[in-house]
Amino acid sequence: MSRYYPVKNIRTNEKIKRFFSEKKDTLVLSCLEGTMGCVYTDHLQSPKTALAILGDFCFPAGEADLEGALFWPGCYGKKFGIIVPPDQEWELCIRQAYGEKAREITRYALKKEKHVWDLDKLALVVKSLPSPYKVQRIDREIYQYAKENTWCQDWVSQFENYEAFRDHGQGVAITLEGIPVAGASSYSYYGEGIEIEIDTHPKYRRKGLAYRAAAALILECEKLGLYPSWDAHNKASLSLAQKLGYHLDEPYKAYEIEIK
Repeated sequence: MSRYYPVKNIRTNEKIKRFFSEKKDTLVLSCLEGTMGCVYTDHLQSPKTALAILGDFCFPAGEADLEGALFWPGCYGKKFGIIVPPDQEWELCIRQAYGEKAREITRYALKKEKHVWDLDKLALVVKSLPSPYKVQRIDREIYQYAKENTWCQDWVSQFENYEAFRDHGQGVAITLEGIPVAGASSYSYYGEGIEIEIDTHPKYRRKGLAYRAAAALILECEKLGLYPSWDAHNKASLSLAQKLGYHLDEPYKAYEIEIK
């Protein structure tokens, strides 16, 4: 049985929040605000280690701990995760915990700069979508489609039901004859905005659909006063973000892991 415990009332628990005082990732913010995800600790009264976990992502902090590296709550059927180590000690711990099932990758943090986009340009990008493709808000029908199709599940995977997505999420899909083929949505949300998730069906890639979907979502967020945070998983995602007006903050190391 794991000795890691969920932290209740995280918004007022400064003893735990101090572990993440230098974290800028919005997924960590979601956990600290209590809006999505959860923070876990090795000891509720005298913590040495804390883990912010949301969806596929784990952000450890504090003392490196083998059990903490292996901890994935509710992981029944879960086969994949991404751990973002804060230092070398955690890197060693992750490699020790997972061995060949841990693959080092480089992700790219984008600067969180408000109102840096050329909105007129983005509007033209969306308008340039050729017929018969259409841009649609993610409604109940598209939400259900995403739930049932692996390629776009992460548009809505962190929202328990459509009502939760409707109330807290944002998303647009590009459809062809009523069927989603690409889209941009909120993987997660926090007080000031969302974390963007972009996916395109394999058969419809390299057609500029992700570019147009992302532009449409950024425009929607600007209209609503939400910040569309972007964290690039690879260089292709980084290139797309920069094309839209984002600027690179820094590359960082993460580990894709196979959950035992």
